[in-house]
Amino acid sequence: MKNYSVGVDLGGTKILLAIVNRLTGEVVRYVKKKTKKQKGSDSIMKKMIEGIEELFAESNITPDEISSIGIGAAGQIDRENGILTGAPNLDCYNLNIKKIVETHFNLPVYLGNDVEIAAIGEMKFGAGKGCNDFVCIFVGTGVGSSIVKNGKIIYGATGTAGEIGHIIVDLNGRQCACGAHGCLEAYASRSAIETRIEGALKKGRKSCIQDYLEPGKSITSSMIQKSIEREDELVLQCVTEASEYLSGGIASVINFINPGLIILGGGLIEAVDYF
Repeated sequence: MKNYSVGVDLGGTKILLAIVNRLTGEVVRYVKKKTKKQKGSDSIMKKMIEGIEELFAESNITPDEISSIGIGAAGQIDRENGILTGAPNLDCYNLNIKKIVETHFNLPVYLGNDVEIAAIGEMKFGAGKGCNDFVCIFVGTGVGSSIVKNGKIIYGATGTAGEIGHIIVDLNGRQCACGAHGCLEAYASRSAIETRIEGALKKGRKSCIQDYLEPGKSITSSMIQKSIEREDELVLQCVTEASEYLSGGIASVINFINPGLIILGGGLIEAVDYF
């Protein structure tokens, strides 16, 4: 019996890849590949395949011991055909991930939305264990979510239910990466905080986050956390604003769906305690 699977988390700034024990959920080995500056279908697929090959090379587990490869991607998914139909934060559209990875590794491949896959993980092994009605909200490059009702993921009529990041919080507000205006993601994500900080710095405001920035490098969650620890006024202001918008979004979800539990995760949530 093949007790291991490969799990891939395809996010807006990085790809996390791991070999996982299917019975216990234990992560046996993992690697990380950055995608911030290497967007587009060809670059993303090259990074993903390199990462999976690296997993096999660095572990004592061979492809013969792997039952399948599961991939969670930040974007809209055609689950039946394994196609990433749209991912603005990755600049990927109509990418047949399933076909490419199956052909390369000769293993079954399953593709889902990243937060939907996270919700399944939380339900089976994590904070959602024993709870049949909850909402997962993950905050990182963007803001994603997934709804679990009666122990099952709610996909919606066209498979896109749970997109809290694209509920409108300001009808004529900031432009989101999806092209719309006023989305929660444009106010509450790490990218939104980064944009606000960078805009203030260009206008001449001072911040200790400049101590961590290198030419050509982006603001990271780690830099935000370090600046908050130093009680930086600008960073605290931008993070507080983002957290207030997220709180409003969560309150709306609670009023609309009435879940038994909200599970928060994602790069910003995990790195920045204040947020």
